[in-house]
Order: sequence, then structure tokens, then C-alpha cells
Amino acid sequence: MLKAEYMHFSRLLNCAQQHYILQVRALQTYAPGFSLSGWSYTDANNGGRSRPSFCLGPFLAHIQKRWKKPTISAQQYIEMRTRDLPLERLMDTVYKKMKIIMRIQELVLRRREQALPIHLLGKWKNKVGLKKPPGMFLKKYPHIFEVYKHPIKQAPWFRVTNKALDLIEEEKETIRGNEPHVVETLRKLLMMSTNRRLEIHTLGLVTRQFGFPDGFKDSILVNYPQYFRLIDDDKVVELVSCDSSLAVAQIEKWREEEYSEKWLNESETKYAFKLQYPTGFRIQKGFKEKMKNWQRLPYLFPYENVGTGSGGGVVIEKRAVGIIHELLSLTVEKMIEVERISQFRKPYSMELNVRNIILEHPGIFYLSTKDNILIVFLREAYIRCRLIESNPVYAVRKKFMDLIRLRNRHTRNPRFKMVEGAQATQDICKTVDENHTEPEFTKSREDFDNGCDDLTLSDTTDSSEDDNYEEWDGKSDLSEDGEDSEATPQTDNGQHCTIQHK
Repeated sequence: MLKAEYMHFSRLLNCAQQHYILQVRALQTYAPGFSLSGWSYTDANNGGRSRPSFCLGPFLAHIQKRWKKPTISAQQYIEMRTRDLPLERLMDTVYKKMKIIMRIQELVLRRREQALPIHLLGKWKNKVGLKKPPGMFLKKYPHIFEVYKHPIKQAPWFRVTNKALDLIEEEKETIRGNEPHVVETLRKLLMMSTNRRLEIHTLGLVTRQFGFPDGFKDSILVNYPQYFRLIDDDKVVELVSCDSSLAVAQIEKWREEEYSEKWLNESETKYAFKLQYPTGFRIQKGFKEKMKNWQRLPYLFPYENVGTGSGGGVVIEKRAVGIIHELLSLTVEKMIEVERISQFRKPYSMELNVRNIILEHPGIFYLSTKDNILIVFLREAYIRCRLIESNPVYAVRKKFMDLIRLRNRHTRNPRFKMVEGAQATQDICKTVDENHTEPEFTKSREDFDNGCDDLTLSDTTDSSEDDNYEEWDGKSDLSEDGEDSEATPQTDNGQHCTIQHK
């Protein structure tokens, strides 16, 4: 019985739907300008005025609405990407902490006494990126920062340990000894530019990433006039002459190995890139064929002049991929912030969005978004979270990374006997965290970047010794011990406590 009623109701619905379709066709015949997509039509017999149309009913709902394909924003595309867990772990455990530690070190080393009150660091915690109380953070890295009680101020201060200072000085010496490689890197960066010129400001933003020495303008650019020339009031550096032997991209070495060792066809390796997808990457239908055609697509190499050839959007995109690949290959750690690469868009004639290019090629690059900072890795340069080919500058930086990984280990080993005052560091940090308050920070970001000496609580010339801890310039309490002095905090009477082996 129910089935018969259902069939009868279905016939009625079909008849009603056919009736509505006939009405629509009649309107389309006698009313020019009638559109099913809108709720009004244009009457040509009435001066072109718009008249409301009738509701087409529930049976033509699929005709009334034009469904658009949902668009995916850039932020959603970033969140949907396949994550590389080893590289994300490397960012979370090392590089994110290193950035904060380097900012704190810069604050301390810029001061004349090479030390800083902990309460003053609390006022700058937002600028250095601290999300925890400063005492708690310093306590986690005793191999890098030493906390002690000032013998005159009777307040907790901290300074950089001798071991960390030695590594900083060793990195500077290594960079100075690596001067020929720095000159070669600068020449390659200028050769990739369309007019063989780059701004000094642009190069200054990537000093650490490419391993340039501090003040490279007065040392490297001036000492090699046969390669570099300063123009426009010393704001722009120009390449004097090009060397064809340097105009070879790093990817060419891999292509030669693939062609000679694996006996592949030249058309498959001449314009190809090494692809290495993360674990769990989903390959959609037609993706392999698309990448196979993209690998064979010819393009302009990074060191070729843009005016020597032409191509469509895909060719321009592949040239941008080659430039980003070459930039990452020239860096020390094979990683760089996307914002730094964007500074080279205009001189390198990259008209496309750098972030979109990186996201569209997950087999070549990996994009990390820790702390809302976009950092791109060259995937082929890493095995899990370890750099394959090391260099002298990276070897020194890796020692500093090891100190960060140690945290507070090897400081409470039962094989070592802690003498009087060894608990002073923990007690000082605990007291500072309990009494710590968050005052309002009124300085701008530019003041912090230009110099940390301006970020003081008050004028040092007018403040008293009791209210301002910046007037003290004595260095008698600084440790002159060996490399283990970072684990030897001072007691309340100013004496050093030592660690003795049983």
C-alpha cells in the first residue's frame, strides 16, 4: 500500500516539474533578457526596465543557484600541506630556541660590562621572543648563560658563559678564514641579478645565512676591487666582470651524476630537479605524469640573462624554482626565511609569489611555519634532520646547537660533587620569577633593532646607583676561569663556587 502511494506521489512530482519547465521555456521565448540565474528579467518592450520574475519553485532549485567551486586560501593551503616531522622537530628544539638565545646574547654583548640584570631582560621579553619568565629560561641553559648575584648591587645578574663566548669567537675566526668562499658566493649572487647589481641593504639582511663577516662592505667589497664596485653613494654593489666558470648551478652536479651513473636519457636529466617527498605525502591522480612533463620542460638557468629567451608562465615558474634552489644551495645551513628571499625578487626578475612557488613544489622545498615565521629548507640537503654536506661555519654552529640541546644536563651529574653555593643559580632564578612583574614596554621595534643601549629604564647619566643597574662598570666579578666557569655561579658574598670531581 505504501509503495503504491509513493509511486503515485512520484508521478505527481514529475508532472509538476515538467509543467514548470514548460513555463520557463515560454518565458525564454516571449521575454528577451530573461535569465534563470537571477530573480528579475529585462523587458525590452518597456524601455529596458527590470521586472521581478516569479519564483521557479523547489523543483528547479538546481537551476536557480550557480554553485561555485570552493576556493582555498593561502593559509588553508599551508595548513593542508604534508608536514616533515624531522625538520619540524629540528625547528622546534633548536632553531626556535637559538633565535631567542642569539637575541639575548646580542643584548648582553652590546653592553660595556658584558652583563645584564635579569629584571631588565623581563622588560624586553616581548622583543626577544620570550614567552616564559626570564629566570626560568636562563635556568634551562646553564651552558650558555651564567646567573650570579652582583656583589655591589645585591641583585641577580646574568652573562654569557666562557664556553659560549669561545664558540662565538671561533665562528668569527672561521668566517674570516673562509674569505675566498665568501667572495665566490658574493660573485654568484651578483651574477644571478639581471643588471649585475644588488643593494647593500639586501645583502646585509642575509649576512648570517650566507656566512658573510660583520662589516663585509668595508672588508670584502673594498679589498677586492677587481670583482666589486660600489656605486650610488656606496649603497649599491656592482659586479665588475663575470666569470663563466662560476656560472654553474649546484643542481648541475646532481644532473651529471644522474646522467653518468644511472645512464638516464639526457632529456630526463638536463632540466630535472631532485625530488624527495616527505613521509605520508599523498600522490593524486595524474600527479606523476604532470611532474614528468614538468621535469623535461626547458627553462632559463639562474645565471643566464633573462633577455636571451622567452617562455610562458610555466617556464617563468621553473626559472624561479631554479633561482630559489640556487640561493638555498649557497646558504650555510641550506635554509632561509621566505621574507629574505623576497628581497631578491626585483633584482632577479621573479614576478611570482615566492611562498606559492615553494608550496607548489613539496618535493624540492619544505616550508616550516613555526612561530608564524616562514622558513624554507632545501629538502635534498637533509637526511631526516641532519645536514648531509657540512661546511666549516656550520661545524662551529653545530657545537652551539649541541649546547642548546644539552639544556641543564651534565650540571647535576652524581659523579660530580657540588660545593657551597652551587644552588645559588636556581635560588636566584626562582626568586626573580616569583617577584617578576610585567611593566609596559614603550619603545618601538626600530629602537630595538637599531641598538639595545637605547632600551634603558631611564637616563644613565641622571639615575642613581640604587635605582639603575646600568651605571656599574666594574668587571672585577667577571669570571676568569676556564671553559667550565658557566657552571660556577657566585654566592652572596661574591665568591665563586666550583665543581670538583670525586
